[in-house]
Amino acid sequence: MMDRDSFFQKYTGHLNEKQLAAVQTVNGPVLLLAVPGSGKTTVLVTRLGYMLYCEGIRPENILTLTYTVAATNDMARRFREIFGEEYSNALEFRTINGICARVIARYGQMIGKSAFELLTDEKVILRMLTEILVQNLSEYPTESDVKNARTLITYCKNMLLSEEEIRELGKEEGIPLWEIYSAYNRYLKQNSFMDYDDQMIYAYRMLKGSPELLKFYQGKYRYICVDEAQDTSKIQHIIIGLLTGEQGNLFMVGDEDQSIYGFRAAYPEALLNFTKEHPGAKELVMDQNYRSNARIVAVADHFIQHNKLRHRKHMVPTKAEEEEIHYISLKNRSAQYTYLRKVAQNHEVETAVLYRDNESVLPLIDQLERQQIPYRIKSTDMAFFTHRVVTDVTNIMRFALNPYDTELFLRIYFKCQTYLKKNQAQQLCRISEERHIPVLEAAEYAEGLNGMVLGKCRAFATHLRNMLKEAPSRVLFRIETPLGYGEYLERNNMDDNKLFILKMLSYEEVSIGSFLGRLEYLQSMLREKHPDYDSNFILSTIHSSKGLEYEEVYLMDVCDGVFPDKVVYSKKATPQEKKEFEEERRLFYVGMTRAKSVLHIFRLSEETSSFIREMTPVKAERVEGVKPDSLKFPDRMKLQNEKRVEGKTFAALQPDQGKMKLKPKSLETDPGGHGTEIQLVIGERVEQMKYGMGVISDAVYHADGITGKFTVIFDSGLEKNFLYPVAFQMGMRIVTEEETGKEGQA
Repeated sequence: MMDRDSFFQKYTGHLNEKQLAAVQTVNGPVLLLAVPGSGKTTVLVTRLGYMLYCEGIRPENILTLTYTVAATNDMARRFREIFGEEYSNALEFRTINGICARVIARYGQMIGKSAFELLTDEKVILRMLTEILVQNLSEYPTESDVKNARTLITYCKNMLLSEEEIRELGKEEGIPLWEIYSAYNRYLKQNSFMDYDDQMIYAYRMLKGSPELLKFYQGKYRYICVDEAQDTSKIQHIIIGLLTGEQGNLFMVGDEDQSIYGFRAAYPEALLNFTKEHPGAKELVMDQNYRSNARIVAVADHFIQHNKLRHRKHMVPTKAEEEEIHYISLKNRSAQYTYLRKVAQNHEVETAVLYRDNESVLPLIDQLERQQIPYRIKSTDMAFFTHRVVTDVTNIMRFALNPYDTELFLRIYFKCQTYLKKNQAQQLCRISEERHIPVLEAAEYAEGLNGMVLGKCRAFATHLRNMLKEAPSRVLFRIETPLGYGEYLERNNMDDNKLFILKMLSYEEVSIGSFLGRLEYLQSMLREKHPDYDSNFILSTIHSSKGLEYEEVYLMDVCDGVFPDKVVYSKKATPQEKKEFEEERRLFYVGMTRAKSVLHIFRLSEETSSFIREMTPVKAERVEGVKPDSLKFPDRMKLQNEKRVEGKTFAALQPDQGKMKLKPKSLETDPGGHGTEIQLVIGERVEQMKYGMGVISDAVYHADGITGKFTVIFDSGLEKNFLYPVAFQMGMRIVTEEETGKEGQA
C-alpha cells in the first residue's frame, strides 16, 4: 500500500485534471472516452497502479483486456517499466480469446470432457473454404474470394447473426453465404475443430448455461478494464457484460470516433448504449490531444462532428498552431504517384503516406522500386493480385498469348461479349483440341452458331491478335471497352478501381508479356519484403497506422468512390448505408489525427471529394485572404480554410518564407494576361503550351534567393525542369483559382 499523496507525487505529476479523474474512478461502471493522442494507455496503466497501491485491490482480482496479443504484451511491459516487478506477474493482461480459452478449459474440467481442438492454421482454413466455395460458386474462387468469405463468416459469428440475417448479407455480397457458412461449420464439428470465433461463442454459451462457472469468474475478476473498447465485437461485449456481473466494476476505454473495424464486426454501439446497459454508469472524457498541432486538431474535430452516431464531445489542442493543412492541387490520381516519389527522394523528417486500401499505393511502390528509392511498408496485403477483376484481365492477356488454352477460354468468354452459350463454348473447346487449332478459330467449324455470334468470335480473335502488338496500356483499354469487360463490371456491380491500378502499373511496360511479369514480380517482392527500418518514408493503410503517429502525413486518393468508397447523403439511404458511411468518415478522421506536425491532402480537380468539402466550415471549397479568426470552429477553435503549399515538402531546397513569392524584374505582370504579379508557389498549378497542365513540385534558388529553375510534374505524369522567368516569357502561365475550380466541375 501507498498513501495517495506519495502515489500522486511519484506517478501522476505529468497527468492533467481529466486524466487524474479517470485514474481515481475505480468502482462501478465507467466509460472513458479518449480522443486521439489523449494518453489513454498511460492513464489505464497508471490507474492499475492506483488500484493496487492506493485502493488495496488484489492483482489477481483485476483483468485487463486488450484487442491484440501485441497490445497485451506492450501494456504489461509499460506497467512493469513504471511500477516494477512487485505486481507485474500477478496481473492478468489478456485478449478476449485468451480469457475464453480459460473459460472453456475450466468448463471441460467441470464436466470431464475435452474441448474441441482450436484450429489456428489459417492455411488449413482457407484450403477447406476453397473446397466449399468450389461447390457453391459458379466460377472457381480466387484467393481474394476465399479471404472475403472468411471475413464474412467471422462477421456473422461475432455479430451473432441469425440464418435470415446471414442469407440477407449473402444477397448483398452476391454469394450463397448461408450455404457456405453452414458447410464451414459442419466441417469444423465433424473434425472436432473450433476456430477463434467459435471459441468466443462456446465460452459465451458455457458462461450463460453454467451458473457455477459464471460465479467463479465473476468472483475472480472483480475489476475488469477494457482497452480499445470501440474495436470489440458484439459477442465480446456480451461476454464482458457477463463477467462483470452485479458488482459492475467495469472500466471501458475507447472512442467511437475511432471505430474502424466494422468489417471485423467491431460494435461501437456498445459505447453509445453504455449508460443504458449499465445503470448508474459514469462517463468521463479525456479531450486533450497531445499529438497534433492545433490546426490539425481543429479541422479533424470539425470534420468528425458530421457523424451522428457518436457522443457529443470535442477534441481540444494542447500544441500551438504551427503549419497549415496543406492541400496539394493535382489534376488526377495518377499525378499523386510522381509527386510522392519526389517526396520520398527529398523528405527529411519521418513521413507517412496513408491510404484506405492497399492497392492505392501499388503504383507508387512500382515507381519507388524502379528507381531504388528506400521506403518502409506496413502489413502488405496481396488481395489485389488475386482479385476477380485482376485475374480476369490477366487471363484475357494470357489467352492472347496462348489462344489454344481451353481452360482460360472457359473462364473469360462470357465476360467479353461473345454471346456464346455455355454448351457452345464447350463445343469450341472440343473442336480446338481435336483439330489443334486456336479456340476462337474453332467457331468456323462449330454447329449452331448464328451470324452475330460468329462475328463476335472473329472480332474477339482479331482483338487478341492486336494485343500482341500493342503496349499494355492500350491493351487494357481494348479489354475494358471494345471487348466489353467494363460493361461486364458495371452489369455485375463490380468495382472498376482495380482496372485503374492496372493501368497505372502498365505505363512503363512495352508488351503484355512484360506487364504480366511485372505483376508477378511486384506480388513476389511484396510477399517477401522485409521492413526497411532505416527508412523514415513509410507507406501504410490507415487501419495499420491505428495508434501510431508521424511527423508528416500525406493522405492519398481522397476522392469519392475511393475514399470514401461510397458517398451517402440521400435521405432515402438505409440505416446500414448511413452507418457504413460514418465508418468511412471515422477512418478519414483516424488518418488525419496520425499527423503530429504537418498534414498534406491531395486535392484532385478531376475528382469530387465529399471529405475535403466537409473539412471546411464554409461552403466555398477555396477561400482566399481569409484570416484565421474569421472562421468559427466549435469550442473556440479556428483555422484558415486553405492555403497553398509553400514549400514544406522540399524543405532542403527552400529559401526563407519571405522569398517564396517572387516577381521577375523583367516582367511587370503575369504573361498569361491576368495583370497580377507572378508568384511561384510549390504546389501551384501551371499550364505550358506543349505539355498542358501540371503542378510546381520543386525549385532551386540563386544565392540571392531569386528562383533559378523549377520543376513541374504534368498531369500526364511527365516531369520537366524549366528556367525562371524564361518559361513564363515563352508562354507558361499560372492557373487561376477560378480555372482550378472549373477543372473540378468539368
